[in-house]
Amino acid sequence: MNFEGDAFISYAHLDNVELIEGGKGWVTNLHRALEVRVAQLLGKPSHIWRDPKLDGNDILEDALVKRLREVAALISVVSPRYVKSEWTRRELSEFWQAAEAQGGVRFHNKARIFKVLKTPVPMEATPPELQSLLGYEFFRVDPDTGRIHELDEIFGSEAQREFWIRLDDLAHDLCCMLEVLEGSDTAIGAADSIAGMTIFLAETTSDLREQREAIKRDLQQHGYIVLPAYSLPMVESELKSVLRGDLARSQMSIHLVGKSYSFVPEASAQSLLEIQNDLAIERGDQGGFSRLLWIPPGLQVSDERQRRVVEQLQMDPRIQKNADLMETSLEDFRTVIQERLRQVTAPPTAAPSKPAASFKALVQLYLIHDQRDTEVASPWADFLFEKEFEVIRPVFEGDEAEVREYHEENLRSCDAALILYGTASECWLRRKLRELQKSAGYGRTKPAPVVAISLIPPATSEKERFRTHEAMLIPQLTGFSPDALQPFISLLKA
Repeated sequence: MNFEGDAFISYAHLDNVELIEGGKGWVTNLHRALEVRVAQLLGKPSHIWRDPKLDGNDILEDALVKRLREVAALISVVSPRYVKSEWTRRELSEFWQAAEAQGGVRFHNKARIFKVLKTPVPMEATPPELQSLLGYEFFRVDPDTGRIHELDEIFGSEAQREFWIRLDDLAHDLCCMLEVLEGSDTAIGAADSIAGMTIFLAETTSDLREQREAIKRDLQQHGYIVLPAYSLPMVESELKSVLRGDLARSQMSIHLVGKSYSFVPEASAQSLLEIQNDLAIERGDQGGFSRLLWIPPGLQVSDERQRRVVEQLQMDPRIQKNADLMETSLEDFRTVIQERLRQVTAPPTAAPSKPAASFKALVQLYLIHDQRDTEVASPWADFLFEKEFEVIRPVFEGDEAEVREYHEENLRSCDAALILYGTASECWLRRKLRELQKSAGYGRTKPAPVVAISLIPPATSEKERFRTHEAMLIPQLTGFSPDALQPFISLLKA
């Protein structure tokens, strides 16, 4: 399709009034910056226009209607005034009708209308044409007062920085849509898939909105399709139908878990976060799918409902080899996401040839313990080494990504693992068990490792009650005892 212009900015005149005398209006700044950024990304001049003489009392002239039919995209600057303006609603309606006549508002999973949220507006007050579209939020909410601040340089350097981040997201998405509309086979292929990869990035709560946007930006800039592409329904039955459809198209889901209890759809007893996670598990049962969950380290949750959700996720036995729950820094988590995606898309490699048997092959024993138990673990490490096991201990110092990679390498290569359950909590212990169970997800080619758990000091009622069918249990609550380890050693020697 060929168009005379790239985009038309529809806005209410009131939203472009200068806040500071002699300055420029908010829409004027958006227009100029977007036009420049789109041109830089496309590598050619961009044509984005608006009517600078916009007035709510004007009549929508035939010439303006004609131009609306000749642009590739409409950018609606949504605000309380925008939704009340007959003029802007007519512009939206005219563009919608023209787009439908040209093949539809949605083209190859790309919407030709972009919703820029300058100021929050209740969903029920938003024009129907915009309700299903995901918006670009050019505002932030003060966590202490709940007040709304638009992203404008007059509110400080941080607001200005966030403005440019949101604008860059908008520019990238607009460019992608323009390239698809140009009919390039390469662009359409890129819009539809990258190595067949579509990622479901679960909706999260407002306290993790920025983190979600950062991950979404990473994925899109690497060429992956990110779903959901449109706003989710508020009724449980409709919501689940949409989510199942998106998950069926996806090869991975990513879930961010924050301190707030998420939205509860109509007629549902579960929050949106729980529903998305359960449906992702359902999708995983069909194969060809993996799931990553992230909880910020040191998360403090005051809402009792969300505390139960977090605890259930940490203890969930359904996290198996195709899922991973991480409580690490956001940067480390983003690194893990990209590493997982590279593993999925990498071509299979030939099996390495067997090395010459120049030395005795030793059992690789991974001795897993909490950092606080480093000194306490020494008797176990020394004794097992004397029994001619190659004892590998965890590291805790250095770059987080390197520490994580070292841990995953040990999970891939170890023949056996002994977990020392000492100072750490039962949640920590369960996570370590899950990591061992799903070591195949890290690229393990060996049989599953032999796993044992030593219950070491300090003695607690939780440890005395602890039971599991997933590992050999070795009670040593009074301290190190060689005799207690003999059944485990015999099993390894066999």
